[in-house]
Amino acid sequence: MDEQHPAPRTKPARRRFHTDVVTDIVGYRLRRAQIQVFQQFIARFATHDLRPADYSTLALIEANPGSKQIEIARALGIKRANFVALINGLEGRGLVERRQPANDRRSQALYLTPHGIEQIAVFNKVQADFEAHCIERLGGPAARDQLMELLGRLLDEE
Repeated sequence: MDEQHPAPRTKPARRRFHTDVVTDIVGYRLRRAQIQVFQQFIARFATHDLRPADYSTLALIEANPGSKQIEIARALGIKRANFVALINGLEGRGLVERRQPANDRRSQALYLTPHGIEQIAVFNKVQADFEAHCIERLGGPAARDQLMELLGRLLDEE
């Protein structure tokens, strides 16, 4: 070809990007699944302005009224300072209240407020629908049970 008509440019061959070096790692796959599930959770709870840690906290307080902050934080694996901020937020929204137990003036017991009791009923319905969606994606209750059993093997506490 001459200078007036240069040769057409060819695209360089695109090299294949290899992801299997990480996608076959259990921790990587767990983290990616967690991110996906949390994003879907956040989308479903967006109108309620509720994050996974908020819901888990409210659910545990509902199931264990009067529990100490440290008990709930420990069950969720949340550091104390972060948990105090989380409770402050839920308390500010009128969902949770702290009470001082008569026999222990150093700790704070957690309770749902009347508004919190109303709201947790709504949140539990949204969560139940989301859980059903996840179970369907997994292939049904047997697959969910198998996943839970396998994940349990990775937990220190079991």
